[in-house]
Amino acid sequence: MSDYNKQKLTQAKPAMGMRGPGGHMGGGPVQKAKNFKVTLKRLLKYLKPHRAALAAVFFLAIASTFFTIASPKIMGQVMNKVKDSFVARMLVGQMTEAQAKARDAIMLQMKSLQTPTPQVSPATVSALREFMALAELKTLSGGKEKAAVLRSMLQVFAKLPQEAMAEMKFTPAQMEDALMAVESTNGELDYAGMGKILLYLLGMYLLSALFTFASGWLMSTVSQRTVYDLRQAVDRKLGRLPLKYYDSHPHGEILSRVTNDVDMISTTLQQSITQGITSIVQLIGFVIMMLSISGTLTLIVLGTLPLYIIATMFTAKKSQKYFAEQQKELGAISGHIEEMYSGHVIVKAFGREKHALGEFDAINKRLAKAGARAQFISGIMFPAMNFISNLGYVLISVVGGLWMTKARLNLGDITAFIQYSRSFTQPIMQTANIANVIQSTVACAERVFEMLDEEEELPDAPDAALPEKIYGEINITAMDFSYKSEEPLIKNLSLDVKKGHTIAIVGPTGAGKTTLVNLLMRFYEIQGGAISVDGVDIRKMPRSGLRSIFGMVLQDTWLFNGTIRENIAYGRDGAGEEDIVNAAKAAHADHFIRTLPEGYDTVLNEEATNISQGQKQLLTIARAILADPAVLILDEATSSVDTRTEVLIQKAMTALMADRTAFVIAHRLSTIRDAELILVMDHGSIIEQGPHAELLEKGGFYAELYKAQFTGSQAERA
Repeated sequence: MSDYNKQKLTQAKPAMGMRGPGGHMGGGPVQKAKNFKVTLKRLLKYLKPHRAALAAVFFLAIASTFFTIASPKIMGQVMNKVKDSFVARMLVGQMTEAQAKARDAIMLQMKSLQTPTPQVSPATVSALREFMALAELKTLSGGKEKAAVLRSMLQVFAKLPQEAMAEMKFTPAQMEDALMAVESTNGELDYAGMGKILLYLLGMYLLSALFTFASGWLMSTVSQRTVYDLRQAVDRKLGRLPLKYYDSHPHGEILSRVTNDVDMISTTLQQSITQGITSIVQLIGFVIMMLSISGTLTLIVLGTLPLYIIATMFTAKKSQKYFAEQQKELGAISGHIEEMYSGHVIVKAFGREKHALGEFDAINKRLAKAGARAQFISGIMFPAMNFISNLGYVLISVVGGLWMTKARLNLGDITAFIQYSRSFTQPIMQTANIANVIQSTVACAERVFEMLDEEEELPDAPDAALPEKIYGEINITAMDFSYKSEEPLIKNLSLDVKKGHTIAIVGPTGAGKTTLVNLLMRFYEIQGGAISVDGVDIRKMPRSGLRSIFGMVLQDTWLFNGTIRENIAYGRDGAGEEDIVNAAKAAHADHFIRTLPEGYDTVLNEEATNISQGQKQLLTIARAILADPAVLILDEATSSVDTRTEVLIQKAMTALMADRTAFVIAHRLSTIRDAELILVMDHGSIIEQGPHAELLEKGGFYAELYKAQFTGSQAERA
């Protein structure tokens, strides 16, 4: 696989593998920004226009989270009511039965104890009489009345000998709790009260869902508008970047920054901001609610935090290198597949299928091994978290159960606390995961901002204007240019091109032929000298206007996904059907177009592979003819067509170039014999110039090149 494709495919997927299964923390390698604070601050500037919406999102997220936090404790109150009514009913029933039996026994005993005896003290007799004077529980209907009688019974029991109290199974605290339950519930379920609480709880859940929906909708709007602004800035920047930026950066890297990195920012803004707010509020709210129930139990829960941190750090550290290795092998296998399938004809022609499959198997095995290790280690996270959570759950259950038997906590409080403790780990994991995602997002934003900070083309002059009439006379005076300052390419080049002349440029590879054309259109800026069109320096013209003067047909054809009609019409806005057909006829493309099933409505696929290379070249020539430019630039324009079609196109071009300036870059010298001026370039300089016949008579570099090419052609035919 080529190094370029490996680099391109690896860079084109920076967001993959960020997180493991479920997106938990430590799930994958985290991209780190070189300057986190500065980049984050710059990213936040894009959110400033949406401050009001963000404030609303913040409020709605807090409100929805508050309802979620409060609901377990409210549900605990319902459970407490159920428990109190059950305890009260059980206590009243048992005490009513006990009172009835005791009254019968005491009445019999009192008949035989008219006077105190040594075995029965006066205090005991007084207590028994006091007991008999109490109202019977079965005759009472109010909870407060029953609770008052029960308290009096307990006071009487306290006056009796201790052996009489031996069968009491409740502590004083438990008994007081039970009496309060009798007083508040009368041993009956408060269906109306519980119904109100449940309705209140249902309303809270509905409001929480509504607020969550509203905050999600607002945040998605904010994120999309923010990313829209960012994409607009990137798109405008790409239009202002010089050609040298595209020459020095792989297309995969540029595509990655424009798509994947911006999408990562969009996803983070849409999901992580609201999730981060709710996670922080939940953490604070859970701690507050747990403290309101029991400070000791809260300390037990907080005591498990170090275990979470240790487990997280261990898992993240171990899985990091395997996720990085997985990404590396993923880029390798993607690049291998792209190369093998794009060049599958060559692979089959040279019988290299087994070699290609063997290389695929080797990469696939490495990918599977790295992926298995990464997923296994990251998969340990949830079991480890559950184990730690279960440890805390067991401790809370044991301690809470003991306290409930001692009436230190109610059943509803214990269940609410357990629910809070079980939910406590979720916002911790979410917060840690969001921290990782934000780190990666800022790294993506940094890559985007690096593009936005690239040096732009020199701006058009304030008074830049295009002449009303363009004739096509071009003058180059003492021009100097170099791609690298230490390596001059074009030195002191001067050239005068008359209106309507055809200028052919020939020379060996790297001589500067295409560079000269790029300088004419200001894709690059010259370092010295001047270029003028009709006497006006091109630096005093707007770039868009200058480039509208030229029409280009390159050796590398470019056609987009669309109909043939749309591809030809790309040459001129508002072109009609007749104009398109005439341009196709002039380029000798009309015949083959009409032989296609859909004719001009034939849709070209993404890479225009459903027509031949020569047919693609004919369409680009038709597009240039339709543009009707003042100056034509033909860079090996007929290199992909057959000899017969080339002759026809040359005739069409001759007619088209009448009274029109044209620059023709050619390697087949037989195609440029009719040019008014032939420039022979080598190492950035014009070493010879003149018409074809004159250059042959000189017997110089051009003559040798022509004879070598002609002799080679004759030898091939022989």
